[in-house]
Amino acid sequence: MHRYIKSGIFLAVICLLAATASAQFPAQPAPKTGSVIEIIHADTLIMNEKDSISVTRFIGNAVFKQGTTLFNCDSAVKNNKTNIIDAYGHIHINQADSVHIYGNYLNYDANTRIALLRENAKLTDGKVTITGPELQYDMNAKIGSYVKTGKLVNGKSVLTSDEGYYYTDTKEMHFMRNVLLVDPEYTLSTDELLYNTDTKIATIVAPTTINNNDKSVMYATSGYYDTEKGYGNFGNRPTIEDSTGTITADNIEMDKLTGMAYATGNMVYKDTARKMSLLANRGIVNQREKTVLATQKPLLIMEKNKDTLYMAADTLFSGVIRPDDSLSIPSVAGLKRIPDSPTKNLKTIKNIRPPEKFTATISPITRGDSIARKQQDSVAANVMMFIADSTLAKTRQKLDSAVTNIKVAPIPDVVMHDSLPGIKHHADSMALTAPKDTSEQRYILAYHHVKIFSDSLQGVADSVYYSSKDSIFRFYGTPVLWSNNTTQLSGDTILMFTKNQTADKMLLKNNGFIINEAGPGMFNQIKGNVITGYVLGETLDWMHVEGNAETINYIKDKAGAYMSVNKAQCAIINIFFKKGEVDKVVLIKDPEGTVYPFTQRPKEQLLLENFKWDIKRQPKTKYELMQ
Repeated sequence: MHRYIKSGIFLAVICLLAATASAQFPAQPAPKTGSVIEIIHADTLIMNEKDSISVTRFIGNAVFKQGTTLFNCDSAVKNNKTNIIDAYGHIHINQADSVHIYGNYLNYDANTRIALLRENAKLTDGKVTITGPELQYDMNAKIGSYVKTGKLVNGKSVLTSDEGYYYTDTKEMHFMRNVLLVDPEYTLSTDELLYNTDTKIATIVAPTTINNNDKSVMYATSGYYDTEKGYGNFGNRPTIEDSTGTITADNIEMDKLTGMAYATGNMVYKDTARKMSLLANRGIVNQREKTVLATQKPLLIMEKNKDTLYMAADTLFSGVIRPDDSLSIPSVAGLKRIPDSPTKNLKTIKNIRPPEKFTATISPITRGDSIARKQQDSVAANVMMFIADSTLAKTRQKLDSAVTNIKVAPIPDVVMHDSLPGIKHHADSMALTAPKDTSEQRYILAYHHVKIFSDSLQGVADSVYYSSKDSIFRFYGTPVLWSNNTTQLSGDTILMFTKNQTADKMLLKNNGFIINEAGPGMFNQIKGNVITGYVLGETLDWMHVEGNAETINYIKDKAGAYMSVNKAQCAIINIFFKKGEVDKVVLIKDPEGTVYPFTQRPKEQLLLENFKWDIKRQPKTKYELMQ
C-alpha cells in the first residue's frame, strides 16, 4: 500500500511540472489555411530569435511560394509571428502565370494575401500594364489598385488618374480623380471612368470631355464609348461642338469611323457664327460633310437684332456650300445610319424638289437711296394715271354723277432709258453677284409644309431653299407671304433677298400677285409676270410690276374717305406704300384703265383673275410653328 501512495505522489508532481511548463511556454497557433509560405530558395538564410522576436532573413535570389503564387526578390525578411514579408530588389510576383507584379520594395501580408509594392511598381496581365509609385494587389480578390497616381497602358491607349482599381478577372478598371485617356485619335478627361481593357469600352459616370483630332469636342455625363470602334452612345443631354456649331440632345449616338452623329429627343443645333439655331426631336449630323438633317417638328431660328425669323417644316436640312457648287439644291440622298440604333425609323428622304436654275433678274429699278425715289417723283406727273391728291379731289363732283365708266386717255409710251436716268429695263437685268466671303457658307433646305414667322413677315410654301452665299430665301410650291398683316404676296416662285438676315427685297417670278386689304371685302390688287418689292425699315416701300401688269386700287381723299376704285393695266406699274397702305400707283407704257365712283363700283368685277385671299393660312404667332 505504501508503494502505491508513493507512485501517486510522483505522478502528481509530474503533472504539476507539466502544467507549469505549459503556462511558461504557450503553444504556437497553427498557421491559417493557405497562409503557409514555402521557402523555395535563398543563397543565405539567417534565423534570429531573441526574446519575443522571431525573424528569418533570406539573402540572395530568394524565392517563396504560397499556393499558386511565386515570389522572387534579391533579399527578404520574414516575421515568423505576424507572417509578414518585407522584400527588396528585383521583386517579381507571379500569380498562376496570369498576373505579374514588379517593384523594388514589397510588403506582403501572407494572412490577408495583400501585397504593397513601391519604387517602379508595375502590374501586367499580358494585355494591360499598370504602373505607379505605389501599387497594391489583393491576391484573394484579384484586385490591383493605386491611390498615389498611376497609369494604365492598353494598346495605343494610355489612361492616367490619381486613384485606380483594376479587377483582373473581369478586366475592368475604375479610374478616379483627374482621369485622362490619351489615344492617337482623341483625348478623354473626367473625374471618374470605368474602362474594360478587354472590350476597350469606356463607361461614363461623371462629366466627361472628349476632344477628337478632327477638332470636335463632346461633353457627356453618362453613356459609353467604344475606344476601339470609335462608337459611342451618350445620354442625359450630351453636347458635340465643332468649328461650325454645337448640337445637344437627350441622347446622341456617334460613329467616329463614319463621322455620323444621331440625336434624339429635344435636339438643339446652334450655328454660332450666323446666330442660327435648329430645334427638332430627331437629327443626323455628318461631321465630315458638316451637314445636319432634322425631322420630327424641326424649327429653325435665325436671330436678328429686332425681328427674329422662325421657320418650321416637316424636314430641315443644312449643309456647306462648296466652292464649285451651283445654287441648285444639293442632293441629300444616300444618308445612311448605323444598324441597331434607336433612331432607325427616321424617314427616308425622297422626292426632294430641286429648284429651277436661278439666274437672278434683279428688278429693272433698283431702290438704292432716296435719289432714285426723287427721280421717279420728278417724272410722275407725265406718267401718272391716278394719284390720291387734290387733282382727284377736284374731279369728285364729276365722279358723283351717274357715270359708271370714265375712260382715261392713254398715256404716251415711256422710254425707260431716257425718262428715268439710271433705271434699266428688264431686258438689261443684272446678274446676281454675291459679296466675296472667305468664311464657310451654308445652305438650308426646308421641305413640305413650310411655315415662316417674324414680326414683319409671315409665309407658307411647300419648300424653301436659303443660301448664306447670296442671303436669298427661295420659296417653291405655291408660296404665299404676308407683310404687315395687310399685304399678301404670291407667285409660282418667290425670292426674298436679305441683308443682315432682314428682308431687303422680294421677287415674285411668274404669276406674281399682290393683295392689300383696304377694308372689309375691299382689296387693292397688283398682278404681273414679274413683281419686285423693295423693303425699307422692315416694311414694303414700293413695288415694280413688269409684264401684263394689272391693278385694282381703292382711292381715298385727304380725310381718309373712299372716293373711287381704279382698275387699270399696262406694261409696267410702280406702286408706292405708306404706313403699310398703297399711297400712289404709277402706270408706265401703254396704260388702259377705268375709274369707278366708290358708291357705284361693280363689286363683281373688282377681283382680278386667280384672286385668292389666303389669310387663313397665315401663321399668327411663332408658337404655331412650335406645335
